[in-house]
Amino acid sequence: MRTRVLPSRHRGRGDAFGRLTEAIARGMGTPWFLVGLTLFVVVWMGWNTLTPAAWQFDSAAIGFTALTLVLSLQASYAAPLILLAQNRQDDRDRVQFEQDRQRAERNLADTEYLAREVVALRLAVRDMASKDFIRSELRSLLEELDRRDEAAAAAAAAAASDAADAAAKAGQETAASGLHG
Repeated sequence: MRTRVLPSRHRGRGDAFGRLTEAIARGMGTPWFLVGLTLFVVVWMGWNTLTPAAWQFDSAAIGFTALTLVLSLQASYAAPLILLAQNRQDDRDRVQFEQDRQRAERNLADTEYLAREVVALRLAVRDMASKDFIRSELRSLLEELDRRDEAAAAAAAAAASDAADAAAKAGQETAASGLHG
């Protein structure tokens, strides 16, 4: 059976180790880290140069061997932490790229759909009657109704005139037959 050195990741906790390494790598890339490291080296060298020999722990005569080892140890941990942070960033960039690609595909599909709808609306509007066309059609219908009314009035007047003529003729015939009779 294999035992785990690091505890397993639980749901909801996220990748705490990865986030920690990214925070350390991000911290190492700041000017404050460089200022702090420089101050650390200056204090180390100053202590081991200016204090009495009994208090010194890293001799300047042998080239600050302990300081060199401490800085080498820091560098040996910094490089993998920075690589881990870069790998995690690459993974995030890949996921972001995929999401951007999917979003672009959806936008393209939406744009194509909207373009088709605009074309359909333009065709529908082209087939619709314009305001001027409707006005001209209404004017022609009104003129036709006016002509019908005039024709009906003329026909009624002609019928009334014919009726009056027929009545007058009938009255004349009655009067003429009364005279002949």
